[in-house]
Amino acid sequence: MTTLSTIPVPLPELTAPSVWPASAVTAGGGDVSVGGVPLAELAERYGTPVYVLDEAEVRARAAAWRRALPDADVVYAAKAFLCRAMVDWMEQEGLGLDVCSAGELELAASRGFPADRIVLHGNAKSPRDLRTALRVGVGRIVIDSECEIARLAAHVPGPEAQQVMVRVLPGITAGGHHKISTGAEGQKFGLSIAGGDAEDAVARILGQPQLELVGLHMHLGSQIASAEPYARGVRRVVAFMARIRDRYGVTLPELDAGGGFAVAQLPGEPAPSPAAYGRRINDALVRACAEFDLPLPRLTVEPGRSIVATAGVALYRVLAVKRTGGRVFAAVDGGMSDNPRPALYGARYTVRMVGRPSAAPMRATTVVGRHCEAGDVLAESVELPEDLRPGDVLAVPASGAYQVSMASGYNLTGRPPVVAVAGGRSRLLVRRETFEDHRSRDVGL
Repeated sequence: MTTLSTIPVPLPELTAPSVWPASAVTAGGGDVSVGGVPLAELAERYGTPVYVLDEAEVRARAAAWRRALPDADVVYAAKAFLCRAMVDWMEQEGLGLDVCSAGELELAASRGFPADRIVLHGNAKSPRDLRTALRVGVGRIVIDSECEIARLAAHVPGPEAQQVMVRVLPGITAGGHHKISTGAEGQKFGLSIAGGDAEDAVARILGQPQLELVGLHMHLGSQIASAEPYARGVRRVVAFMARIRDRYGVTLPELDAGGGFAVAQLPGEPAPSPAAYGRRINDALVRACAEFDLPLPRLTVEPGRSIVATAGVALYRVLAVKRTGGRVFAAVDGGMSDNPRPALYGARYTVRMVGRPSAAPMRATTVVGRHCEAGDVLAESVELPEDLRPGDVLAVPASGAYQVSMASGYNLTGRPPVVAVAGGRSRLLVRRETFEDHRSRDVGL
């Protein structure tokens, strides 16, 4: 058990739980404690880079979604971050899992996660993905292209039909960047309602006795900081459900509104609560069903980032400080190999030095990674002490989602470990990738 050297009190900049975990407090010597454990202590014990995950924060955010939509199915989007502990936490909190590959599905199955609470989707499912889903017995498979219909139907072992949904494009542009906007026309996801592709897919599925169409699925994008796009999307999907009823005599019992709910990456950024999203989505669903004279379908939502992002803190150690061209650069021992998001679509972060006090004035500093890429920038022009030096530890909050899960083997630096904290203790969830791991995969002579 770790004993803090001072009575912990929340720092002013740590009071927004949408950026740091709610447990983040000051500790002695300029440090910050998360889950009762000082971050500098974790950097020393586990090395850097390292990802710290506050278990209580993950569970609290999962529970907040359950409270926000008590009559809906809340399904965790595993692509945000998945490991055995996350599978267990989601099962214990009563959530389902949304998986996109046989690998994610096999991991869930290895922990005994209830298969009927698993949704498989993705725009290009491989034969292995589909075979694994049928073998495990997932609750829903989301059809994303007409090509999947016959392919899936041919492999259903029977005698019971596989329950499927159709991912539709409602024609709504939403999301924090064009690269993470997935509900508009003219991109790789889903089937267009306006263009008729969605209806063609519905008709084909209804003609396949091996498949049971149970609902429609939409996903508008990521980092959507308003509930209004969901309300518009729900109305358009319900209108399409009414058209299916009128033309085919089928009333679909389920509607999956997807995920993409925003979190604040920087202090002050908008990030509605699960309750705010839930109220608006549910209200839109009730109104649309009344307008089109449809019974309320069972609602599903798929939060991922909004459950795990602010539960995570990445820790790096400064390797070099360079002052050139009127700018200050702090190079750290990680970078785009463990967090490609800034290079991919301009994700922004706040950064804090931890582990030692400093009375030096703050100065705009750009935190860069160790890789030979000009785009390897973790945080642009963040305020850090002017006396920042090699060996200092930097903490980056809001790092729990789409970082470790998107990490690469670039430069063979090794993907970082993930450590859980709770109640003043830490435990290793995912170990650091080593050179031996790389060597064992390289079988060429």
